[in-house]
Amino acid sequence: MNTTRRWQLFALLTAMIALPGCGMLSWFDSDEDPHPPTPLTDQSLPLTAKVAWSTRLGKGTDGRELELAPVVFKQQVYVADAHGKIAALALRDGRPTWQRDTDYPLSGGPDVLDDQLVLSSTDGDVVAFSTTDGKEKWRSQLGVALLSAPRLATDVVIAHALDDSVHALDRRTGKARWNYTSPAPTLTLHGSSTPLVQNDAAIVGLAGGRLVSLELGQGAPNWELTITPPSGRSDIERMTDIDADPLVVGATVYVAAYNGDLAAVDLPTGAILWRRALSAYAGITAADQTLYITAADDTIWAAAPQDGVGQWKQEALRYRRLTAPAVDGNYLVVGDFEGWLHWIARRDGQLAGRVRVTKASISHRPVVANGQVLVYANDGTVAAVALQRATERGSK
Repeated sequence: MNTTRRWQLFALLTAMIALPGCGMLSWFDSDEDPHPPTPLTDQSLPLTAKVAWSTRLGKGTDGRELELAPVVFKQQVYVADAHGKIAALALRDGRPTWQRDTDYPLSGGPDVLDDQLVLSSTDGDVVAFSTTDGKEKWRSQLGVALLSAPRLATDVVIAHALDDSVHALDRRTGKARWNYTSPAPTLTLHGSSTPLVQNDAAIVGLAGGRLVSLELGQGAPNWELTITPPSGRSDIERMTDIDADPLVVGATVYVAAYNGDLAAVDLPTGAILWRRALSAYAGITAADQTLYITAADDTIWAAAPQDGVGQWKQEALRYRRLTAPAVDGNYLVVGDFEGWLHWIARRDGQLAGRVRVTKASISHRPVVANGQVLVYANDGTVAAVALQRATERGSK
């Protein structure tokens, strides 16, 4: 989920829960931030980083909260902006291989496989383009807004719409194969998790703390379960959406819910293996038998995948609207709302380095490729950043 949108929701909802009656209304009328971001200190850090190249694509998200993020495929960086610009940039230096104006109000993607890239729009379109030159291959209109990225599988494209419906489209023609619908709670976060395609199934996090595995061929549920049962008196207190993208490692699905739990689920059967109280909606990553999570308050956690027990917690970046973590060698890297990238030692969670890429927010998980960290900021900045590894802290 886009970190700017989810942070605004986190601040709003905690204020609504904590402040009764006129107190809540007075918060709406003020400019006071209920959770001011932790200021950065001038401490000396062992790592330095520099921007290898930087360019701009259109207006980025144009101030809107969209799920547009770069993807790297065969030495090309594919990226799109909110007004329909799509481009392929050379990974080596950021120079455009091609660029097109599509006029679609793009909102999610791209995803890339072989000769095809797909994107979604706020108008309910799923559109496929050629990776060679950006020409449109097909368009499918779903009739409901899309705020998550579509996912390419061997024969189908899977899209998760804002009303929690899941759609499978023929990968070559865009024709509908099947769709899955389920009742949604009264109040949900304004966003959707991106589907995860694993083997012959699509794993999708839904509103109400639900997780479903759908068979790719016909869309029949393999299993469906509730990660965090709603609790509390109000609809806000009972909101436990899964907006963080699920993660599969081996035969286990790891998933986190807003206002709920971090959980491990057996992929073949859907049985919950363990569950730990941790609210998150930015995302999860894993490396070397450790899970790494950006929590709802922007603390970063390391946890054991066997039982979810915490190993360390980094609190120095609290409320800086962090992205999900990406793994960069012995470090994690996250972006924040002021355009900074931060490196954190995976061994002990200590801050190891930082660099400012832009003044705009970085809302999506960085992409690590060819020894560089790629970011796409909300102002359209696309940049590659390289660490200067003078001191290796946090080896694992």
